[in-house]
Amino acid sequence: MSVGQDLLDVPFGDMVLQLALAIAQGQYEMDKVCCEIAKLMGTEKISLKNVSTGAVLETTLLGAGFQPTFYQFTDTIIEVKMAISMQKSTEKSVSAKAKAGFGIFSASVNASYSSKYSYSVDGSSLLRTKITPIPPNATLQALIGINPETGAPAAPTTPSTTEEP
Repeated sequence: MSVGQDLLDVPFGDMVLQLALAIAQGQYEMDKVCCEIAKLMGTEKISLKNVSTGAVLETTLLGAGFQPTFYQFTDTIIEVKMAISMQKSTEKSVSAKAKAGFGIFSASVNASYSSKYSYSVDGSSLLRTKITPIPPNATLQALIGINPETGAPAAPTTPSTTEEP
């Protein structure tokens, strides 16, 4: 196994594809939630009291000038770090013992040989993405009554007012 082959075996293309699919799915889910929030902001009524006149204004959040916030993936980074090392060590040793006596001689030889292989792979990866708030697109802004150029309500609403006793 070579170091070069190990680097080629990293499924980088698959990693990029999976990240792109995850971002697309995440963007779709975020857009659905933001559209639901826009719908709620246009249907739920709130009551606001004018402090100087005491009149109570009943309107929606959109009618009060609020806008839903949408989010968009704007920056994504894939960082892969890998360290591969291979080591080979060889040890040889020889030992001998000799014993001599009158007429008898003995000797023992102990030879040892060992070879050690060490292979290690360290890897880490980082996936970082940035989500940025953006205003609704011009079509949605027109549908909910917001001037796309200024961000202000396109036309004044006719809220119902009641005087407080």
